Amino acid sequence: MTSPADPHTKRYSHINGTSEEILNRLAVSELCKGWPVYRDASEWQNYRDLFTEDAHVWTTWSGPLHVDDFISVSKAGKEKGVFIMHRECGTLVELSGNADRAIGKMKATITHRFTFDPATGARGTTPEAETAEFDVDCDCRFIFFCEKNPATKQWKAKYVKLFYEKDKVVPTDGCTVPKFDKEELDKIPKGYKYLGAAQARLGYEIDLDLPTASGVLWDRMYGEMEKWLDGKAVDLFWTSK
Repeated sequence: MTSPADPHTKRYSHINGTSEEILNRLAVSELCKGWPVYRDASEWQNYRDLFTEDAHVWTTWSGPLHVDDFISVSKAGKEKGVFIMHRECGTLVELSGNADRAIGKMKATITHRFTFDPATGARGTTPEAETAEFDVDCDCRFIFFCEKNPATKQWKAKYVKLFYEKDKVVPTDGCTVPKFDKEELDKIPKGYKYLGAAQARLGYEIDLDLPTASGVLWDRMYGEMEKWLDGKAVDLFWTSK
């Protein structure tokens, strides 16, 4: 669970305020909600409109990628049958003092559908073996580092990185799930251990340096969020490797 200590050291415009502040926050909130609506439906042109030219995004299965590369690998995954959806559970926005930067905080559930052989825990090699159909649901917070273009006055996302808070296995038939070994799960941070372990079985290299519900990366992420809102340079490309 999260720490009882407030991770923020200061407050920004996040509720009420002037009409201009409210409109800016609504524009950023609308931008954030484009991720689940557009990506899940493969509306790639609309999805690309959410981002700056040099935007980067992070996921458990892709690590950091330029958004154009992320779109490409997402298309390739869908062609192979990778089925990932998102449920938006509420979005709020923090706005910088001069209203040219914002942080969008979108609570969401990532739902990845898998089909594995329940006897071996591996992806089945024949239709008959693929009998354990299940979802891994991961509750998370998408953090959108957004900026307003001074010429067009449009908001775009420059970075999107997530807090992964908790996950679980949900069998579609209510009872059949594959076995996950402790050693397998212990390789993945607690907030996305089932999601990461199942994705690793599909051949993905899992990013092990993503923020979860507490700890060093939780603190660092909040520090980068505040630097962004204060107009400073940020560094989200950390790695333990």
